[in-house]
Amino acid sequence: MPQFEHHYADQLPGFYTALKPTPLKGARLLYHSESLAQELGLDESLFGAGHREYWCGEKFFPGMLPVAQVYSGHQFGVWAGQLGDGRGILLGEQVLPGGKRFDWHLKGAGLTPYSRMGDGRAVLRSVVREFLASEALHHLSIPTTRALTITTSDEPVFREQPERGAMLIRVAESHIRFGHFEHFYYRKQPEQVKQLADYVIAHHWPELLESEPVESVRYQRWFTEVVGRTASLMAQWQSVGFAHGVMNTDNMSILGLTIDYGPFGFLDDYQPGYICNHSDHQGRYSYDNQPAVAYWNLHRLAQTLSGLMTTEQLQTALGEYESVLMKVYGTLMRGKLGFFTENKQDNDLLTGLLSLMAKEGRDFTQTFRLLSQTEQQQASSPLRDEFIDRAAFDSWYQSYRQRLLTEEVADSTRQDAMKQCNPRIVLRNYLAQQAIERAEKDDISALTQLHQALRDPYSDAKQYDPMAALPPDWGKHLEISCSS
Repeated sequence: MPQFEHHYADQLPGFYTALKPTPLKGARLLYHSESLAQELGLDESLFGAGHREYWCGEKFFPGMLPVAQVYSGHQFGVWAGQLGDGRGILLGEQVLPGGKRFDWHLKGAGLTPYSRMGDGRAVLRSVVREFLASEALHHLSIPTTRALTITTSDEPVFREQPERGAMLIRVAESHIRFGHFEHFYYRKQPEQVKQLADYVIAHHWPELLESEPVESVRYQRWFTEVVGRTASLMAQWQSVGFAHGVMNTDNMSILGLTIDYGPFGFLDDYQPGYICNHSDHQGRYSYDNQPAVAYWNLHRLAQTLSGLMTTEQLQTALGEYESVLMKVYGTLMRGKLGFFTENKQDNDLLTGLLSLMAKEGRDFTQTFRLLSQTEQQQASSPLRDEFIDRAAFDSWYQSYRQRLLTEEVADSTRQDAMKQCNPRIVLRNYLAQQAIERAEKDDISALTQLHQALRDPYSDAKQYDPMAALPPDWGKHLEISCSS
């Protein structure tokens, strides 16, 4: 049996409401991540019928103390006031043999004091999407929460129409968000803001306690780390064409994790202004706006920390954002283009390719994957046939080819490296939808196959050909909302 502690509940009284989940009627385990279970040291027998109650909130592992966290936040740029775990319960913190800790969080756990107008439930559609998305990003080496189990039930949950209720156990090093700090700042409780900052540093940046005795400097170094992690996350999202959809401050992880998957989307046709959330009428959270929104959110977090640091210290930390963003993004995109060195013309080549892609609506993932097949001695590229304006592509390609030749790297070496930077398989919305429709009929075959493919996103294996195919036309027009 896994062992749990509850440091959050012990050390942060007043930051939550102790509350047990409200199980779904007739709940049963539908699917789980065997690989994550192994990483957590969980015996496969725990996922058998005899342990069903652990995965749906009916029974708890030793040491668990369920609580619903309180936090606040800005939603779509507007102060929304108190929010909190409206449908989630923090079950406890698993301690692995090496000392590493992981929160277990049950999503879809029923009403809490923070549910507001919601019903505290999740539907199978949204749970499958979050499970697959967190696995997809993890195996693309992008920081994210993870998903361990999907529990379903025949008990209906009402959204636009009745749907099957479901629960998800989400695993992360922490579920603390920017909104936790905002909650106590706007309630004029600076002691709690300091208490929370000290808690986060002690549990996730303990080296700062040992190396920096001056409190304000310690807080500045910590906030600089938060800024850097957030900037790096944005660069990684942009490099794979991932759009989150709801970058409210309550959906921003203090550890720089991707958290709270709702109306996310990976780019199909390259559209810089892509909006994956049909509720986002102003396009605030469009793909190309994500880095700017994250910076705005960091400013909101900085405001809450103004009692711990000087304005100059906060501004110095925030000043690191752009440089980290551009450094990480530049490194990632040079890798996607197959460059081993840095050159002044690299940005022009990237911008030129993206402009061609945007003009013709070329597929983001497939374009870069095909580019990975480039042979620098050849006067044409296998990517050429993807473009209608061949003259424009040829002009770009000749400049690109000349840049490759300056490095004197063998084609095989470059191609192998590019394939590890340019995934063949991403979680397209239509693939998730197909898995959902089958899962709603208790058929997990599509979910299983897609999960397997997402765990191996760079593979050329024939068995993954269906998941690597371009989406059908209907797959490009799925409407995804916050309830997804």
